[in-house]
Amino acid sequence: MSATPTSPSALPILSRPLERVIGGKTAAALGKMGLHTVGDLLRHVPRRYQERGELQPLGDYPDGEEVSFLGRVDDVGVRRMQKRRGAILTATVTDGAVDMLLTFFGNSEGALQGHLRKLRIGELGIFSGKVGHYRGKVQLTHPDYEMVEDPEGVEDTVERRSRPIPLYPATARLPTWRIEKAIQTVLVIVGPEDIPEVIPRAVRGPNGYMDAHEALRAIHLPESVEEAEWARRTIKYQEAFVLQALLVRRRRANLALRAVPRAGRADGLLAAFDESLPFTLTRGQQAVGEELSHDLAGEVPMLRLLQGEVGSGKTVVALRAMLQVVDSGGQAALLAPTEVLAAQHHRSITRMMGELALGGTLVAAAESTQVELLTASLPTAKRRLALLAAASGDAGIVVGTHALLSEHVQFQDLGLVVVDEQHRFGVEQRDQLRNQGAHMAHSLVMTATPIPRTIAMTEFGDLERSTLDEVPAGRAGVETFL
Repeated sequence: MSATPTSPSALPILSRPLERVIGGKTAAALGKMGLHTVGDLLRHVPRRYQERGELQPLGDYPDGEEVSFLGRVDDVGVRRMQKRRGAILTATVTDGAVDMLLTFFGNSEGALQGHLRKLRIGELGIFSGKVGHYRGKVQLTHPDYEMVEDPEGVEDTVERRSRPIPLYPATARLPTWRIEKAIQTVLVIVGPEDIPEVIPRAVRGPNGYMDAHEALRAIHLPESVEEAEWARRTIKYQEAFVLQALLVRRRRANLALRAVPRAGRADGLLAAFDESLPFTLTRGQQAVGEELSHDLAGEVPMLRLLQGEVGSGKTVVALRAMLQVVDSGGQAALLAPTEVLAAQHHRSITRMMGELALGGTLVAAAESTQVELLTASLPTAKRRLALLAAASGDAGIVVGTHALLSEHVQFQDLGLVVVDEQHRFGVEQRDQLRNQGAHMAHSLVMTATPIPRTIAMTEFGDLERSTLDEVPAGRAGVETFL
C-alpha cells in the first residue's frame, strides 16, 4: 500500500511551498530565483537598507536629496505618452502650502492602475524618494509611499515608515518591493516556535545574539539600521555555528574509520627519489613531509590540507607522500580539475622521477613504478591500458581528471588520494575517490593560498593543515593581489 502524501498544511511552516502562502504568480516568480519554500524566502535577506529619515516639510529641495514627507493627494491622472510608447501617471501632493509632483511610468495605462487605485484624491500618505526637477517643478519619480487608511492612525503609519527600507536582491520581473511584501506576509504566520534555535542560550546570552525568530524579524523589519546589522551578525554566527558543528561531526566520523598504515620502507622508491633530486628540500618541505609521513603511517585515514603559493614546491612534497604509499604496496591517485592541469602534473611527476617512473620497461630502475595519465579525451587504446595498469596495481601513481571518479576505474590497492584545487570539485567527490579502493584511502588536498574564508570553512574545515611558507632557492616569489 502506497504512503499517503503529506499535505502542504501538515508540513512544518518553513517547508511549506510558497504558492500555498502568497499566491501562485508571485510564488512562480520567486521560484525562478530559487526560492520555493517559506524557509527559502526568509533566508533571502536584504542586501542593504535605505534610510527614509525623519519626515520633512515640503520645500524647494536640491536635486538628488532623499526626502520623506506627509502629504494629501490633490490631483491624479494617467495618460498615454505622445512621443514614445507607454503611459505616465502624475499626481500632485500637497502639505497645504507647497505642492510636490509624483511621476510613475508604465508600459501601458493598465500597468499603472495599481497606483491609481491607491492614490485617491483627498487621501493622506507618506511619500519617500529622491528629489528631481522637471520643467521648473519639484518631483519624485517612482517614489516609495504608503497611504494612511485611518486618519486617526497617522502617528502609527509615520512611525512605521520611518524605519529603514530593506532592499533585496531582485529581478526586473520581481522588484524589491514585491519581495518585501511577500516576506511581510510570511512573517505574520511564522512564530518563535517555528524557527529552530541553533545557538545554545549559554552562548547566545553572553554575546548578545538575538534568538532565531527575533533575528529573522529584525533583518526583514528592522526598527533601525543598527538593529538590522545586529540581526545580520546573529544570522552569520548561526551559519558559522552550524557549519562548525557539522565539521566537528565529520572529523569525529573520520576518526572512527580505519585505513591501511602506509609507513614505507627505508630502501624503497622514496629513498631512491630523494637521492636523485638535484636540489635540497627546504626546511618547510622537510617539516611538512614529516607530518605527512607520520599521518600515512597511522591507522586513522589522513585528511590533510597542503597549502602554499605557486612555486612553493607543493608537488614534490605530495609526490614524496605518494612514493611512500607505493613503497608500502599501495597506489596513489592525483585528481586535477582540468585535463590541461592533469597533463602538467603528469609531465612534472615523470620528469622529476626520471627512470624511476619507467616501471615495467626494459630501462626501468631497480626501484620504479608506472605513472599513468587517465582523462576522458585519451584515445581508446591508451585509456584501456591505463585502466588495466590501475586495476592490476602496475601503476603506482595514476594522474587524472573527473575520469578517475568513473565506476569503470578500479584500483588494486588505492592508499592515497591527492586532490588539487578541491574547491573546483567538492567534499563528496573527494570522498568518492577515497572509497574507490578495497580500503579507505588517505587524503591530501593541495591548494594555493590565500584561500577565501568561506571556502576554507566549507571545503577544508575538516582537514588538518600544513603550510609551505617559503619558496625554494632560485624561484621567483609570488605576489597576490586582491
